[in-house]
Amino acid sequence: MRRDFVYLVQTDTTVGFLSCSAERLAEIKQRPQRKPFLKALSRFSDIREVGRVPPSHRNLVRRSKRTSFILPNGLSFRVVDGAHREFVAKFGWCYTTSANRHGEPFDEEYAKDVCDVVVESKEGFSNRAPSRIWRLYRSGKVKIR
Repeated sequence: MRRDFVYLVQTDTTVGFLSCSAERLAEIKQRPQRKPFLKALSRFSDIREVGRVPPSHRNLVRRSKRTSFILPNGLSFRVVDGAHREFVAKFGWCYTTSANRHGEPFDEEYAKDVCDVVVESKEGFSNRAPSRIWRLYRSGKVKIR
């Protein structure tokens, strides 16, 4: 498995692109290079690579399911669950984004055409509700989605 490939994967929330290359994802999504991607982590201990979770929010981060967090440093992450956790664990972490063009709904044909590798289970792909997003501050938090 190559870190520079873009993989089409059914995540625990929706169908997504995963890669260790932010440049390749930005090119496929047709979005600005400077806009950061969410990091999918397979373990809580990997959060240290992204940044520091404020002490007042550590319990929330540990207990939340299907939730993404934006840290005070502006970087974002989500500790993944389900079958694709094993896939992410092979890389340690991956950038992740929904499998569609920027601002458009999911199109399976488009997604399969632009990715390098399709990782499909016997259930196929299903577009479920996206993860919740919380922006964390030192003492407060704001729900983004």
